[in-house]
Amino acid sequence: MDPAFLIGVVLAFGSLYAMITLEHASLAGLFLPAPMILVFGGTIAVGIASATMRDALVSFKALPRAIRGDRRTAAAMIDQVVEYAEKARAEGLLSLEQLVPDADDPFVRQALQSIADGTDAEELRIVLEDEIASTAARNRTASRFFATLGGYAPTVGIIGTVVSLTHVLEKLDTPDTLGPMIAAAFVATLWGLLSANFMWLPIGNRLQRLGELELERMTLVMEGMLAVQAGSPPHHVGERLQALVADKPVKRADKRESAPVPETADA
Repeated sequence: MDPAFLIGVVLAFGSLYAMITLEHASLAGLFLPAPMILVFGGTIAVGIASATMRDALVSFKALPRAIRGDRRTAAAMIDQVVEYAEKARAEGLLSLEQLVPDADDPFVRQALQSIADGTDAEELRIVLEDEIASTAARNRTASRFFATLGGYAPTVGIIGTVVSLTHVLEKLDTPDTLGPMIAAAFVATLWGLLSANFMWLPIGNRLQRLGELELERMTLVMEGMLAVQAGSPPHHVGERLQALVADKPVKRADKRESAPVPETADA
């Protein structure tokens, strides 16, 4: 589990709570049911209206993934693929079928089963690339949906504030109640901005980043399994996959190579 999302959200709301405490404001005055129902309900409603029902279902199914993250990384798959290469080289490609039930990644299971079934290399690449493209489309749908909610939320909050201020103008004959009513009117705008910047936009960006990492991992698995099918030596497979991993340290150039050569004075 990657706790980055939970840590960030807790720190964000913790900062808000610290500000409220230091300003000696009323915390209960922010949790008003009417503006919160409008902001959250209205934002989700217009988000669904701007997409399809399938898009909304796919997006909300991806919400737990955004919270917990993905423990499977591209770098972690290298050793596993190298083990497949060693087994295939020692016992043949058919032996990979024994490993299918133990693979916890559906994409890896699909690749192992296809190789064991004798699928042609070109056909295997097409099948795996199609699966990668389908996964990329689902990831884009989910991240774009929550980013859209982040765009709608502030405007919905302003709508709530305008509605409340209209009610305030009806009570001008009771000036003693105007202060609390005006303060309550701006709660809708507050929740619109809070939900957009503390929830919807971070979720959308988080899903986008997780999608990028997933595609990197799937591409690595595809190239590795195609190398296994081609009978490449295990150490060659490992070197090939290491070159595909983006989060590896970059070697610094030797300073002596970049240093200018001093000119020698003529005797």
